[in-house]
Amino acid sequence: MSATARTSTSIPWWKEPTKEQWHAYIAAWLGWTLDAFDFTIFLLIMLPISKYFHVPLAAVTAVFTITLWMRFVGATSAGWLADRIGRKKPLMISIAWYSLCNLAAGLSPSFLALFIFRALLGIGMGAEWPVGASLAMETWPKRSRGLMAAILQASWGIGALGSSAAYGLFYNAIGWRGLLIMGVAPALALVYVRKYVKEPEIWVQNRAAQRAQKHEVRAPLFAMFKRGLLLNTLNACWWMASGFVVAYSVGSMFATYLQHDLHLSPGLVALPVMLQSIVFFFSGFLWGWVADRVGRRWALILPALIGIPLVPLYLMTQNYTMIVVFFSLQGACAGGGMYALNPAYLSERFPTEVRATASGFCYHQGAIFGGLTAPIITLLAINMHLGFAIPMAIGTIGGSISFIVALALGPETRGKELSADDLVIV
Repeated sequence: MSATARTSTSIPWWKEPTKEQWHAYIAAWLGWTLDAFDFTIFLLIMLPISKYFHVPLAAVTAVFTITLWMRFVGATSAGWLADRIGRKKPLMISIAWYSLCNLAAGLSPSFLALFIFRALLGIGMGAEWPVGASLAMETWPKRSRGLMAAILQASWGIGALGSSAAYGLFYNAIGWRGLLIMGVAPALALVYVRKYVKEPEIWVQNRAAQRAQKHEVRAPLFAMFKRGLLLNTLNACWWMASGFVVAYSVGSMFATYLQHDLHLSPGLVALPVMLQSIVFFFSGFLWGWVADRVGRRWALILPALIGIPLVPLYLMTQNYTMIVVFFSLQGACAGGGMYALNPAYLSERFPTEVRATASGFCYHQGAIFGGLTAPIITLLAINMHLGFAIPMAIGTIGGSISFIVALALGPETRGKELSADDLVIV
């Protein structure tokens, strides 16, 4: 064992990162968690928005869809920008963008204006993930990268917890407009990012190496589809598309299902959503631990497997206690836990030169498929008179099976060293 390795294992893992590494991680954490608040608050107010503007519920789910689709635009463009100029500035732009768009959506005078501002919000939301994930993973020591990646991704649950708490506590007082206007608060995180965050040394050294070797990757989006990376890219796209279908089969219409089919009050709707968000967050510690000891793929496959038999236990019953208990437990599985390793696994699968672009593209092309779930579920539930439970169950179980197969065919990356010399193979 080398002297460096002995030193890194002789101290607790949380003391190994430097102050600068913690600052980079916290910046990515803030961006992702506040992103979650701004996105998930909309899932709780789709039915009230439908009634306020006198538009069909399907039209409001189209707002959800366009937001997800525009995330793909934001992720791909911000990933390219981050691979070219660094991670910090695109992160700041993304946070400011989605915060201001949520404010504008809350002030919308018409449904068309709401549609446009939430579509624009999707660009900022999509931009945050690849930039923040690359910043955090390139900076963090590999010994605990899986754990901290899982905590980062699972912190979506904290943002969702905040939105569901705001809905349960304040909706009757401030309405859907007030809840959207609250989404401007994440802009305050810009002060922290600007003051404390520096570019990852890996990225700085890699850019210098590219210039010295006259090997600059000016079009990382095309490089990731070249022979050396093509199969890896396609497999990652399959895996992420399956994951998005599962995620939004579980959660996109769940609040609407409780409101529309079961006629529950805001407080009763908020409770299982809040508890699932809490379970999701704490499950990140478990699956991150598994990832650093057993491997990335098993830390993703196991929660997907466990989540399948949970589906009928909360969807095929009208017993409120069962709904709360088993939907909450799904937070450790198909409702959250099975996505906890996304930042680490995607970052480790691609070279430094294209990491942000590839991570953003593969992750958010899945959003295109995820964006179709809410309208399809709504169509089957209302137009086909199936109710929301059956199409939600089909999407969750079918998507989970596809998710598992894709991961079984993918590479294992536990212990991967992220290096400045990690160049594209063409």
